[in-house]
Amino acid sequence: MGCGFHSIVSEMKFHLLLICVAISLGPLPGLEAGVTEEQMWSAGNLMRDVCLPKYPKVSKEIADNIRNGNIPNSKDSNCYINCILEMMQSIKKGKFQLEPTLKQVDIMLPDSYKDEYRKGIHLCRDSTVGLKNAPNCDPAHALLSCLKNNIKVFVFP
Repeated sequence: MGCGFHSIVSEMKFHLLLICVAISLGPLPGLEAGVTEEQMWSAGNLMRDVCLPKYPKVSKEIADNIRNGNIPNSKDSNCYINCILEMMQSIKKGKFQLEPTLKQVDIMLPDSYKDEYRKGIHLCRDSTVGLKNAPNCDPAHALLSCLKNNIKVFVFP
């Protein structure tokens, strides 16, 4: 039951999360159709429930502050943010993923958020360039801070 077992369990939890997100969103008429705010927050809460236990130094209060746009710059909070951004397919190994991020905007956000988020994403596309992921998850902090500063209606799980 070494790392291999832990990895398999983590992978299973991730796939279960994706299934739960898909179920919570219900049938989508197409990628162009957004979700309701309630569905967006439900999916976000599922991601949060997976990432928070991985970073015990990030309390629910800290996570709530991040959700409200108060983004601390510490290893634990940055790696919590990284966990969520990886689940959202926005970051992979510290590198921003433009196309998967834009795809997630289409799937996971209500229509009223989409244009603003697309603009912010394009403005922040280079915010992780030159930053190292280890040991402090700095690219995640830089990306989320940039998005917060460039998107009027900021949302984060």
